[in-house]
Amino acid sequence: QVQLVESGGGLVQAGGSLKLSCRASGRIFGVMGWFRQAPGKEREFVAAINWSGEITHYADSVKGRFTISRDSAKNMVSLQMNSLNPEDTAVYYCAADTSTWGTREVEYDYWGQGTQVTVSS
Repeated sequence: QVQLVESGGGLVQAGGSLKLSCRASGRIFGVMGWFRQAPGKEREFVAAINWSGEITHYADSVKGRFTISRDSAKNMVSLQMNSLNPEDTAVYYCAADTSTWGTREVEYDYWGQGTQVTVSS
C-alpha cells in the first residue's frame, strides 16, 4: 500500500522558518514534490525534486526562500521554508510519481493528507 505522510507543519511568525517532511512507503518514486492550497484558492505547485536530488524546480513565489531535498535511501522528501510570510499560509501536500516530471497536479499519482502551515503577521 502506497502512503505519503507529511509532518512538520505548525504556526510560525512572519520571517520565521519551518521544515516539512514527507515519508513515502510502498513504492519508490522518481519524482517527489510539494503543493499547497490556501483558503479559497486552488492548489498550487511549490517545488519538485528528482530521484537523485540533482534536479529541482520551484515556483517563483518561493524561489530563494524554500529548499526541497530528499533522502532516497529513506524515501523521504523535505521542504525547508525560510522567510515565511502570511501569504505562505496554506495546507501543504506532499506528492509523488514514479517517473513523470512536472508542476501540475495531474502529473502526480500519489498524495499525502496535507499539513497545515500558518504564518502570523
